[in-house]
Amino acid sequence: MALEQFSDVVQRCQGLPDDSYTSEDHDVFTIAGRSCIAEGNSTQVLSVVLDEKNQDIVRCLGWNLLPSLIKVLLKKEEKSLPQCLAIFNHLLEVCSPKELLIGLLEQLEQDDPDTIAESLHLLLNPLQKVLLCLGTRKASSLGMTLSSVLDQVAKLPLPHTKEQEEDDVFSLCRCCTSLISFVRPFVQEAKQNLLSSEELRHCVFLLCSCMKTLSHPLLELQLKDPDTLAVSPLRDFASEILDTLSAIREPLPSLVFRPLLKRKQVPGFLEQEVRYPKESLASLAHLLFVHHMATDTFPNVFSPVFCLRSNMEHICLLLVLSITQELYEKSLVRLEDGSLPADLLEIKTFLTVPQNLVKVMTICQRQDLRTRGLKVFQMSIDKFDTEAKYSFFQYMLKTSNHSGVEGYIIKNIKSQIDLALQPGNGNAWFEGAHLLPLLRQVLSLPDGPETDLLQYLDRVMESLNLLRYLVIRDKVTENQTGIWTELYKIEDTFLKPLRVGLNMSRAHYERELHNIKETKKGKAKEESVLSVSVGDEKLPKMTPESQIQALHSALHTFDMMESVLVRLEELIEGNNNV
Repeated sequence: MALEQFSDVVQRCQGLPDDSYTSEDHDVFTIAGRSCIAEGNSTQVLSVVLDEKNQDIVRCLGWNLLPSLIKVLLKKEEKSLPQCLAIFNHLLEVCSPKELLIGLLEQLEQDDPDTIAESLHLLLNPLQKVLLCLGTRKASSLGMTLSSVLDQVAKLPLPHTKEQEEDDVFSLCRCCTSLISFVRPFVQEAKQNLLSSEELRHCVFLLCSCMKTLSHPLLELQLKDPDTLAVSPLRDFASEILDTLSAIREPLPSLVFRPLLKRKQVPGFLEQEVRYPKESLASLAHLLFVHHMATDTFPNVFSPVFCLRSNMEHICLLLVLSITQELYEKSLVRLEDGSLPADLLEIKTFLTVPQNLVKVMTICQRQDLRTRGLKVFQMSIDKFDTEAKYSFFQYMLKTSNHSGVEGYIIKNIKSQIDLALQPGNGNAWFEGAHLLPLLRQVLSLPDGPETDLLQYLDRVMESLNLLRYLVIRDKVTENQTGIWTELYKIEDTFLKPLRVGLNMSRAHYERELHNIKETKKGKAKEESVLSVSVGDEKLPKMTPESQIQALHSALHTFDMMESVLVRLEELIEGNNNV
């Protein structure tokens, strides 16, 4: 039935001008033709399509057969595959490029990753051929096509291991390789042509596709170095993207240094934020400075400090997205220790980046990333000069809101004081008048005697260790740090409140321990699980034995803290008696 309808409408329309086809002719040709292909009558459809007398209607309406043809080609049905492929290729030769483009893009949309890969592999070459047929007025069509293709690529899972990339388990490598081949002739056109308004649009759409690719998949991919994976399609893909940017007159230094360079506004129909998304520029910086790509086109004339300043916005974004610390690490490695001046801390990113890195160190679930974050954090401290270290320590003590981080900063302060007290190493920031405000900030309890000593354990213990070091190292007769003239204030604001706080905390925990033991005796047969409050917060429900163990651990911590405090008080008294 469908075959007869298809043959009848084609025969009826023979010799008619294109504008004489009725809507009924269009519908019958489309519905009957698709049904014939679906029912396996592709041989007969091929005969009709190739008949010279039918070329006018095929040229005008043939593109409507694309959905059924592509369905067979994707399924690779052996019975109809050769005939459908022949019909498909003939339509690409004779039909209107604009209509073919619409039809092909409609069939590009898929959801299943396996189907997406097959669809891209099948349709990218036909799309390229159709776009090239559009001549010089294809910029918008190219932009629409690239956007659709990249939307499909974005649906593919990313390989995370060397083996997954080698085996291309998600077909991303295959699709990226096909995409490189697809875009190459359009890059060559942009490279060779003069910059008319249409060719500028051409370049802008290529730029947008590069930016989109940099943000996904390249921003989230862990590219393998040549030593790890000798042949890497994804690394080749990234390299090709950088080459494309250079080819369309987008110099890589201008792109990666945009945060610092006051680049003039480029005339065009896209806003700067759309042309140059921050995520894409951060990904570009990562490729250039971490993976050392495009070294032949990136001049080696920029100072390490300039590169760090330019990269700080990129680093901040990468840390916020929890993607990588490597760009920060690689930017710091090139600097000499003590080379960053204090005025850099007036730049917002030099403070926000360490804050974001602290979040990685304290919140990230992966132990390896927390450990690496701490290493990079220390490296960043080492690169500051003495005045910058001083200001940085003050800022972090004020803003980190994390006892472990504060304890780590105090440990660094102790190291700087020790360095300053070495013969010939004196400096104005970690001894004498400048040091005292920092010591006051360190040697204090956040909430006075009521400070939660378990919560602030790291900070309190490092503060005690710092004070003990100063009392032992800096003699009363020398007083290089000024600690001995400040000691009476420290006793009032730190040591005495700490002694009160320790006594209060120990008494509270001993009372809780006694209550649990009594409850355990009285209700052993009634309850197997207890809920205990410490302060205003309930401890997680645990067995009585676990509660007792936790409270004993807290009491042991108070004993340890008090032993350091007692030793410190003995040292102070001993020096006062001298």
